[in-house]
Amino acid sequence: MENKALHIVNGDSLTEQVEELNLPGQIIVWRELLCEGPSLKEVGTLKFIRKREKFLKEAYNISSEEYKERFVSQLKLLKKAKDYDHVILWFEFDLFCHINMLATISFYREHKPKVPFYLVCSKRQKGEDEFLPLSRLPQKHLLNHFNKKIQLEEEDLEIATLVWELYCSNDPMKLKKQIKKTSNFEYLSSCIRAHIERFPNSKTGINSLEKNVLKLVENQQISSINQLLGYALQYQGYYGYSDSQMERVLKKLSIFYTLEDNRVVLTSKGKDALSQKKNFYQELKNEECLGGARIFDFLYDAESHKVLKL
Repeated sequence: MENKALHIVNGDSLTEQVEELNLPGQIIVWRELLCEGPSLKEVGTLKFIRKREKFLKEAYNISSEEYKERFVSQLKLLKKAKDYDHVILWFEFDLFCHINMLATISFYREHKPKVPFYLVCSKRQKGEDEFLPLSRLPQKHLLNHFNKKIQLEEEDLEIATLVWELYCSNDPMKLKKQIKKTSNFEYLSSCIRAHIERFPNSKTGINSLEKNVLKLVENQQISSINQLLGYALQYQGYYGYSDSQMERVLKKLSIFYTLEDNRVVLTSKGKDALSQKKNFYQELKNEECLGGARIFDFLYDAESHKVLKL
């Protein structure tokens, strides 16, 4: 069986480490950030590609040519991959990786016959001192994760396909219902919660991740914007955002903090947002999407944990 493995790995950094394990089989790299921007459940279609190209160009100045070279080319390899009797998914515990993983499962199952799926995911294993993402594990511990990979049942794969479809729909309220489902995806419920909390808070207009950044400004001695970026990345929880993604978050929040006397401090608006004295929904409102839903078409109520449609 080991000679017919198809490894699908999230990102180049982890791929380099997986390659060093010299495992048999083909490796395909998944290079997308589907946790941000609009997406369609039909991964790889012309409409999907055009939507993603438009968003990535506007948000990160990624050209159409670069997108096709880095991501679409790997999709084509994945579509052509054949004669593999099982698939091994290498994806981290966070929202960034989980959304990509759901899309991967949906795409592969749409184009290939059913084969067993296994998951290698971040988890503290016996003999390991601390919880680390896969990309930061020593080789022997990464191999340990591989040897203890989780076989996904048909029900798990159906849940993954459904959650991806709901993520790409325009109704995140339906997605919230999936939190209580049990599966072999240990972190899926936490990632869905993290996603739901990305919609603007009903009382302040900022979401949970943005509130956390402002609390860091309030509670930490931060001397520069670069240091704030470091703190925001370190204490982001289940999001798994990259440097460039978090920089976008900080740019959006720039009305709430400023640099004074070598100290990042809250502005009056920042203080009002944290104390819930003012709602900044109208000031922050834009047309961006998360999956299939426009962000500012919904509000998150922190007390009931419900998503409300405007």
